[in-house]
Amino acid sequence: MGDVETPSKPPGRPDRTPPPTELSESECLELLGGVDVGRLAVELVGGGVDIFPVNFVVHDGTVLLRTGTGTKLTSIEHAPSVAFEADSFDWYERTAWSVVVKGEASLTIDQSEQFESLGIELESWQPGRKPFFVRITPSSTTGRRFTVRRSVVP
Repeated sequence: MGDVETPSKPPGRPDRTPPPTELSESECLELLGGVDVGRLAVELVGGGVDIFPVNFVVHDGTVLLRTGTGTKLTSIEHAPSVAFEADSFDWYERTAWSVVVKGEASLTIDQSEQFESLGIELESWQPGRKPFFVRITPSSTTGRRFTVRRSVVP
């Protein structure tokens, strides 16, 4: 068989999908404030990385989440540099956005900070004891908004 080229778009149909739009830090934080679930990427103690879905809130320009004992907490104590991502997709408008926060994760140790954290509404989708508050202080916050192009299958 000879080489067959697969066109990237149907002939005669121009690509009218606008390029992604870079978001400002304030836009990123505002968008994060409108969703409940993000993904936390951590470096594992034994090597490698893992990603966990987490409930969170944006508080004073930081990302705040709760956790119990286990892999996330151990990993954060071992290697506090983390990445956090959240996104959203609007099926009808065919638009989406994605925000990535990179920074240092720390346990809230100061008692006044813990009490302040307790006043923040931060629900978990998973039952169980989650007494530890983790705060991600961003070193960078980046995001993009983009139009989703649906492929037309002939």
